[in-house]
Amino acid sequence: MDRTVVTYAIYLAISIGLTVWVARTLSRNGQIFLKDVLQGREDLAEAVNHLLVVGFYLVNLGFVALYLKVGKAVENARGSFEALSLKVGTVLLVLGVLHLLNVYVLSRIRRRGLEEDSYADKGEPRGRNYGPPIRPQAMTNPAPGV
Repeated sequence: MDRTVVTYAIYLAISIGLTVWVARTLSRNGQIFLKDVLQGREDLAEAVNHLLVVGFYLVNLGFVALYLKVGKAVENARGSFEALSLKVGTVLLVLGVLHLLNVYVLSRIRRRGLEEDSYADKGEPRGRNYGPPIRPQAMTNPAPGV
């Protein structure tokens, strides 16, 4: 069998295995974080978690498939290891970047939710653009008889 094909098979096995493992880990541990971000709404947290996992699979497996081709034929074991290290290392970096991006976006959503809750605790309407109250500029006279 051609060494290049063997390298492809090993690359796909490692990359797909890593993708599945990372997706399951993120899904299991991210569920708790999503419940906090979405303020205990368990049904919504499960739905968002599932959508994130599906998107993660699509993006990462698409990248793995597009990045499959080796520039030149692999002629020996050394070439196979070099090609695999480059490809698997790149896949790991992409997995890490996608993970950090997800965590960043979710933490921004969580922070926004906490800000809105702090306004609700003060009896103010929920929203982002509420600052401290403005001092009155003028006084009005009360209606007669009041």
